[in-house]
Amino acid sequence: MIELKSISRGETVRYLGGAGVKMNSSMESLLDSCESELLRAAVPKYLYKKISVAQDGIFEGEDVRRHLSGCEYAYAVCVTLGAAVDRLIRSSQVSDIAKAVVIDAMASAAVENAAAQVDGLIADENAGKFLTWRFSPGYGDYPLSVQDRLLSILDAPRKIGLCVNSNFLLTPTKSVTAVLGVSQNPIPKGRRGCAVCNLAKDCKFRKAGTRCEF
Repeated sequence: MIELKSISRGETVRYLGGAGVKMNSSMESLLDSCESELLRAAVPKYLYKKISVAQDGIFEGEDVRRHLSGCEYAYAVCVTLGAAVDRLIRSSQVSDIAKAVVIDAMASAAVENAAAQVDGLIADENAGKFLTWRFSPGYGDYPLSVQDRLLSILDAPRKIGLCVNSNFLLTPTKSVTAVLGVSQNPIPKGRRGCAVCNLAKDCKFRKAGTRCEF
């Protein structure tokens, strides 16, 4: 069971551009309002399933294979905040664009929070073993086209209404798919970072001197 009780202001500000965001009473009030609306709209749902690291059609590309090197097995994972969050963002774009931008950033922080809670559930089921971090389609040479296969394995369209469109983008949009590996041995450091991200060249976080994840 996962739930969202609050949404990190720090993470929201980073998604908004970090150092370029000026915090004052008006901004604090806007964040409060957006958080309240987003928490009412969000209905976090998730699925995960243990799979073989040799699962056909799932581990395309050298980066994800390297990421899972030495792992006994892996998990396919998906998390979504639900369609109501997309509707909230769209309605805000019509009525108040500034508010829509904040809600969008806050929703990104929220879905990452939800996914981290799912990581914790998987870790609890694999006590004494070591987990990699989540590796999502779109990282490095891991193609977005894998989204469809991950959702199919999890039966996500039927179970939680999470689908993928013809461009391999998730709907609802505030969703995450990923794989993570489980090993008997400690996971070597250094596997995570900008080097495996296909957005690194134009990343707004790098330009601001920060990172999208810790």
